[in-house]
Amino acid sequence: MTTAARLSPFEKYRHIVIEGPIGVGKTSLARRLADRFDARPVLEDPAANPFLERFYRDARRYALPTQLCFLFQRMDQLRELAQHELFSQAAVGDFLLDKDPLFAHLTLADDELALYRQIFDSLHPQAPVPDLVIYLQAQPDTLVERVHRRGSAMEESIPESYLRELADSYSRFFHQYDAAPLLIVNTEHLNPIDREEDFELLLQQLAGLRGRRAFFNVGE
Repeated sequence: MTTAARLSPFEKYRHIVIEGPIGVGKTSLARRLADRFDARPVLEDPAANPFLERFYRDARRYALPTQLCFLFQRMDQLRELAQHELFSQAAVGDFLLDKDPLFAHLTLADDELALYRQIFDSLHPQAPVPDLVIYLQAQPDTLVERVHRRGSAMEESIPESYLRELADSYSRFFHQYDAAPLLIVNTEHLNPIDREEDFELLLQQLAGLRGRRAFFNVGE
């Protein structure tokens, strides 16, 4: 048996979700896991949200349609996933529906938030609970640098203050999250996307997980 097969996290967790704020690398890691282990990728599609670019230019005006468009997009993907009996193919996603209101609280006015919560609360019970959530975290300065480095024209207009608020909101959310087993990974000095040795370290950590909450931190 090869090392990759022996360390496959999908032997234990059939539905894994990678989470974290903008710039932390969740989508890249989800793709890498899907490619390595032939899992089904369940990924957000920002390009399919016609309001997103306008939101980054005028957040107050376009926050609600942007938020609802992402909510409906995510629900469509999760419903399709749930229809596959017992997840016949392992799945790895880059979003957790439980976290969706986090953005709403940062961007919506009170009346818009009340409307959003009504819609979210009616849809949320239909979403499958993942077998494992991997939360990637990094310091706000690191996230800002990574967003600028990848050079997305759309993301260039994101205010640094928003990225910092978002990182703080993620930290508070996952501090209390207990709906599924959770692995918190500090990515300040870990790059499982570009460094093979770091990816293998993460796989070893996944293979040895016990209990419902664990932390993985690599020093300099």
